[in-house]
Amino acid sequence: MKEHLRSMLHKPLYDITPFTALDYPDHLATIFWFAKCDMQCAYCYNKDIVFGEGKKTEEDALSFLESRIGLLEGVVLSGGEASLYSNLIAFCQKIKKLNFKIKLDTNGLHPDMIKALVEGKLVDYIALDYKAPKEKFQVLTKNKHFDRFSMTLNFLIKKQFPFEVRTTVHSDLLRVEEINRIIKDLVKRGYEGTYYLQPFVFTENTIGRVKKEKNSFNKSLLPDNFKIVWRI
Repeated sequence: MKEHLRSMLHKPLYDITPFTALDYPDHLATIFWFAKCDMQCAYCYNKDIVFGEGKKTEEDALSFLESRIGLLEGVVLSGGEASLYSNLIAFCQKIKKLNFKIKLDTNGLHPDMIKALVEGKLVDYIALDYKAPKEKFQVLTKNKHFDRFSMTLNFLIKKQFPFEVRTTVHSDLLRVEEINRIIKDLVKRGYEGTYYLQPFVFTENTIGRVKKEKNSFNKSLLPDNFKIVWRI
């Protein structure tokens, strides 16, 4: 295990996407894909990243950013799960010194790390994945720590930090009733941002080897007084 952690520290990144105009709202950015994740969502298509080893070092990433100064505005930290990386705070500090904005894609299971990043002004925007209602969280993610996700969500709401909540919808895994339970929970907590729903896109390489959806998802049963956007 120690050898694995040293390897992860040395090469935390699985890959780098040089350019995206879609993944960081209103910014041209690059994506740093962090290896490993503490969830195994059935519909996840990043199987190689979740179970694979890192291939690129911090130095590789920072060197790339230096070559993109004046061309890109932001960096998306995605994965896998970036907040697993123990050296993430120092890494973000180095990115900030190059004057790039940082967006974090996260499952929210590491509230202490996220709190440190936010309070240290090392991230500018967060996309938080609300995987499933509490009663179905472990079934879908193979992780039992809904409480940690809950702490992150509450912190971001209370802090009034710029962030979005999003859920991937596979209609056989999450029914409209379960999405409505998520919405009720968000309302109860005081979330006032947009709730993004992302339709599942079938691929044969998902972790849970899920099939194409058989059940329909009746969007008309979603509340019309809550800001919902389907992100195609």
